[in-house]
Amino acid sequence: MNSDEGTLPRAKLVANDPNGGRLAANIMHFGRVLRRAGLPVGPGKVLRAIQAVEAVGLSRREDFYWTLHSVFVNRRDHREVFDQAFHVFWKNPNLLERVMALILPSFGHSEDSEEDKEELSRRVADALRDEGGPDLGTDEDGEGEEIELDAVMSFSKEEVLRQKDFEKMTTEELEATRQAIRRLRLPIMEVPTRRFLSHPSGARADMRATLRASARQGSDMILLKRKKQKTRHPPLVILCDISGSMDRYARMLLHFMHAITNDRDRVHTFLFGTRLTNVTRYLRSRDPDVAIEKIGDVVEDWAGGTRIGHCLESFNRDWSRRVLAQGAVVLLITDGLDRESGDGLQGQMERLQKSCRRLVWLNPLLRYEAFAPRAMGARAMMPFVDEFRPVHNLESLQQLALVLGDPHGLHDTEMRVWRERAA
Repeated sequence: MNSDEGTLPRAKLVANDPNGGRLAANIMHFGRVLRRAGLPVGPGKVLRAIQAVEAVGLSRREDFYWTLHSVFVNRRDHREVFDQAFHVFWKNPNLLERVMALILPSFGHSEDSEEDKEELSRRVADALRDEGGPDLGTDEDGEGEEIELDAVMSFSKEEVLRQKDFEKMTTEELEATRQAIRRLRLPIMEVPTRRFLSHPSGARADMRATLRASARQGSDMILLKRKKQKTRHPPLVILCDISGSMDRYARMLLHFMHAITNDRDRVHTFLFGTRLTNVTRYLRSRDPDVAIEKIGDVVEDWAGGTRIGHCLESFNRDWSRRVLAQGAVVLLITDGLDRESGDGLQGQMERLQKSCRRLVWLNPLLRYEAFAPRAMGARAMMPFVDEFRPVHNLESLQQLALVLGDPHGLHDTEMRVWRERAA
């Protein structure tokens, strides 16, 4: 297709003269926005994006979108960030109709609805604010175009960071929360074992140690040795849902799992969507960024569907005897939305509960006061849960640490209320 049919020759795409406009510079600024929003975009990708746009042409907005998508997006969890950034950065509806003149998009006086503004990713908004937009040039009067951003894009102060939902955080707030999570410690209660330790004020007499000491001393007086029961932390098993509805929370909770894995021994972590993946050894890496990058390469069903019953069946069959020994505590992190409508879930939940000391269900939907576990999957799970807790912000993670350190856990009357709501 020639330039008369809607595409541009290479010289016009890369030049910055009056005839060529600033499309290359505009793509460069778009790459900076994506990098600030968390995507791995460097100068090489920007150059490849310019070459790809040159090869594909600019006759259709859809072609322009997927051309940039093919260059800048290489992971499933980057798709939504790219999509929101693209539609905000290039939101002038007449952009591609005027692209022959390479007019830059405008940020001001948007006609987007309030609902669309609320759905805007806070990380994308924060990246756009920090970038400040591309070089918009000047208008015919020689005055620069005014850039206006809605106040919702500003980040909150540190005193409210603990109670802010992970989904509503900006890039800076997410980074501050990650640092706080790395410092978080999870005190799991001590449980008694079958072994005993020598202790001068122990509750039981150690007859074997007493006779050995008497034989060594050869005295007529026998000093009684005592012992106490040995305690240790029970194993901790984490089963985390990484389906599309849990995507934003799962990314942040991975930092929580990494901190816990490196803080104590006998922590086993599994991720599930449509299949079950053991990621324990990857989380043992000291660098959380390296650990999460390795997990992204291994997990193939991120942000997909959810088959809770199928994945729990795989866990009970292949892993339960290995990791649920000695009274393990299980954290089940999911919203209970099952693609298979809870098929086979009830039996697998019953088996899981009977195989562990304590089964704690962490659900981000509990942030809503009117939430009731009415979905088929949630109703199948509720009768076999010992704890039911929210997990949507930093404060909920800190409360979880206190709850798991308490051997009594949630009061029976509170669990009875939740089970009645699910009935």
